[in-house]
Amino acid sequence: MIKSLFSKIFTLKGLYYLLIFGCCLPAFILSFTEHYAFFAAVANSFVILGVVWVLASVSQKIGRTVWLMFPLIFFAAFQVVLLYLYGRSVIAVDMFLNLVTTNSGEATELLSNMWPILIVVAVLYIPLLVCATVAIVKKKRLNVKFLRRNRPYAYCSTVIGVMAMIISMISVKGYRVNCDLYPVNVLYNVYLAVDRSVKINDYHHTSAGYTFHAEPADSIDARKIVVLVIGETSRSTHWQICGYDRPTNPGLMAKDGLFVSRHALSESNTTHKSVPMLMSQISAPDYDSLYYVKGIITAFKEAGYSTAFFSNQARNHSFIDFFGLEADTASFIREHDSLGKVSPDSRLLEPLKDILARNNPRQLVVLHGYGSHFNYRDRYGKEDEYFTPTDYIEASAYCRDKLVNAYDNSIISTDRFLAGAIELIDSAAPLASLLYTSDHGEDLFDDGSRFFLHSSPLPTLNQVRVPFIVWTSAGFNEAFGDKIEALRENVDKPVSSSRSYFHTALDLGGIATPVYEPAASWLSPSYTPREQLYVTDHNEAVRLADIDGIKP
Repeated sequence: MIKSLFSKIFTLKGLYYLLIFGCCLPAFILSFTEHYAFFAAVANSFVILGVVWVLASVSQKIGRTVWLMFPLIFFAAFQVVLLYLYGRSVIAVDMFLNLVTTNSGEATELLSNMWPILIVVAVLYIPLLVCATVAIVKKKRLNVKFLRRNRPYAYCSTVIGVMAMIISMISVKGYRVNCDLYPVNVLYNVYLAVDRSVKINDYHHTSAGYTFHAEPADSIDARKIVVLVIGETSRSTHWQICGYDRPTNPGLMAKDGLFVSRHALSESNTTHKSVPMLMSQISAPDYDSLYYVKGIITAFKEAGYSTAFFSNQARNHSFIDFFGLEADTASFIREHDSLGKVSPDSRLLEPLKDILARNNPRQLVVLHGYGSHFNYRDRYGKEDEYFTPTDYIEASAYCRDKLVNAYDNSIISTDRFLAGAIELIDSAAPLASLLYTSDHGEDLFDDGSRFFLHSSPLPTLNQVRVPFIVWTSAGFNEAFGDKIEALRENVDKPVSSSRSYFHTALDLGGIATPVYEPAASWLSPSYTPREQLYVTDHNEAVRLADIDGIKP
């Protein structure tokens, strides 16, 4: 019976129309989600409809045609999944880069909780490919008269789409075919992704001669330790020390010497952009200069510091790896993983303790955590499971309370890790300091919305809200009273973490370099907030307030 039903639905003509529908479905949806002007929406729907219809009508061998058009089918399936996740926008350059930089564990965690849309995509596209294969094997062909009847409609659709596109180019402000016409915009983003990958592969050559010309800015002989911590997917609105009404920071709440910003925003909602900006002097306005500079670890090395980098994430052949491996000692501890999925950042305390035991007079340690990255339940141990229940079965608004409980538990785990790091360095050196921020925030189906996770092509405010924290020891406070006074003056001012993290770290380390910007350092009397910027998918710096749906 099932076989009979299948054969009736998936005839050659059915295969023909399913190909057209499957390839064009994302364009139809995008025409409504992207708030296009009328003619731009018409162009977006009819150009792809006409072109696919024409291509499908070229040959009687519909099975072969389907497989020749596989790239369009792949993009369509990918696009449908992203529209389910984020509600709008085309496949971004960063999405393609994520395909090659995201480790398989992260991908599996995410996909295993997206089964509803994966089922939809499978039902829509897998039968298309299976039936095409059957048609090829059995040498099935479409009727010539059928194709001839369809071609005029295909040509007409193409003409309507092209005319609407030309009108949009003339009359719609800011309209660009490579950004606003599916799938041209997707293909353009593929090109940009390939171009960036080539530049990344050539990074060691383009940055080989770079130097900070860094040197110590003070002559104090006491041992100095600077710990820079970069968190993951941790938004400030779920931190107790930033005003959250849940006790997610029991460790940090008990610490003296803590300065916390409640007004910090990242300039990117993606890890592979945000972390390199934190680890270098690059920020939104000059993001493309990243290929020609080195990271903050090199600046500290030039100034006489021993350096170490420890990560609780996997290598991904990106700037994070490049900047981390500049250190005298570097380790990605998950390469030696024995704990399975659960990987709390407190595991980083052991290598931190070991490096401090070397008693280097000036020591920089950079710790890159896994923080609150989905799947949240895998980011903390039993000792931090304070909020329950957390037994969500999928990533959906229906399970929001359980998702939030798990997310908040991951914040508690981060708090335990940071409090432990502070205790270690406070007992190891008279002049100790720690700087923490997260790469970006996270959406959690807030206020009845359907937004979840991060890295959406267009950010929400929750995806860029981050904690920004400085801790300094009593000895540091006594030796550098002017910096502590500046911190007190600056603590309530807005902070762009991507801009200020690097320069604040230099100030903590007492390092002088021509690239240092006093106006960007939270420890400087000259600190001056700038208007919040954001790095777009095309690496352009835009005002965050100008992004549709953002209200800082």
